[in-house]
Amino acid sequence: MIDFELSENIVKSREMIHMVGEQLMRPISREYDEREHEKPTEFLETMWKLSAGSSFGSDREADKKAAASGPRESNLASCVSIEELSWGDAGLYLSIPNPGLGGAAVLAAGTAEQKQRFLAPFKDGAPKWGAMAITEPHCGSDSAALQTTAVRDGDDWVLNGTKIYCTSGLMAAEKSDGFVVVWATVDKSAGRAGIKSFVVAAHTPGMKVIKVENKMGIRASDTAMIVFEDCRIPLDNILGSAEVQTGNEGFKGAMATFDATRPLVAASALGIGRAALDFAREALERAGVKIRYGAAQSTLTALERDFMEIESDLQAARLLTWRAAWMMDRGKRNNLEASMAKAKAGLAVTRVTQKAVEFLGPLGYSRKLLLEKWMRDAKINDIFEGTQQINMLIVARRILGYSSKELS
Repeated sequence: MIDFELSENIVKSREMIHMVGEQLMRPISREYDEREHEKPTEFLETMWKLSAGSSFGSDREADKKAAASGPRESNLASCVSIEELSWGDAGLYLSIPNPGLGGAAVLAAGTAEQKQRFLAPFKDGAPKWGAMAITEPHCGSDSAALQTTAVRDGDDWVLNGTKIYCTSGLMAAEKSDGFVVVWATVDKSAGRAGIKSFVVAAHTPGMKVIKVENKMGIRASDTAMIVFEDCRIPLDNILGSAEVQTGNEGFKGAMATFDATRPLVAASALGIGRAALDFAREALERAGVKIRYGAAQSTLTALERDFMEIESDLQAARLLTWRAAWMMDRGKRNNLEASMAKAKAGLAVTRVTQKAVEFLGPLGYSRKLLLEKWMRDAKINDIFEGTQQINMLIVARRILGYSSKELS
């Protein structure tokens, strides 16, 4: 059974990271929301020094082995840490040098040699970034409809296509030793079965960032459009087998990336929601309004009922998120739980931040406070790593036992 008590190590780490959010992130939060395409160099260098040498994510096979000797908690620890960092500032958290979604893809589908080759360099040296390129201009949530191609030519793969909305794509593609994991098809006629993921190192000829988006929220993080034109990479940069298998096995391997990343996105949503909830509670108490948790339901004000409801939504999302991470740490399949956590957290944070703004009225809408920023930052958690609708479909399919063709 899952234990809802966090270990002493995670608690100590959470306290330290909360201080980082409070002392390093909050003071520059508004500044880099306004200066979207400028990088907080001093902050990034500090965070790289703090995080250099730490492990990233979880290896499912290693988790299975570790489960026999004792509990592993790397994914749960990551979720707790990300919640605290996002409480500080979600955009700044996403800009911190780390393997990111690209690293998660390598862990999910790469060989032991590939994990060592692509992830080990993040343990020392200058700050480095990883990114994942999936979404294309003509297809969003339907990853199976992508048109980017990978064609074998001698000892190389040649990539051609355009990717949009790549989180940290600019830094991963242009900084030394960074990398981008690109989803492409090796056989369009094979449909989903032909989709594979490939690692493209920074500065590879043929890979070019042509645009950095202006966004509503998480503005401290870059979101890039990347074009691949006859981009050549080594044959062994493909994650998993190059063979087109029946039963969508290759596509399933690529999609397994989301089993690891969706709980992390959910954790970020929790941090934003908690920031808004904490602020609203403090503001209301200063105004003489204190939430009466022990009062009879019939005596509560509408504000108190709303506050308790969104607070319980956030806590429910947290428990789902920890459950999904806990399963990953034990090498268990968590496809259903990861999508449940992501769907619940995306809904919860959107509602929590909206209600927090409403609680404070015109002041909550004002740019004098960070509340309106948190409301803008919140919405992306309901969109990326699979939209709310996609994750709800996945949950329904898993519970009812339907395929994507039977329930779409």
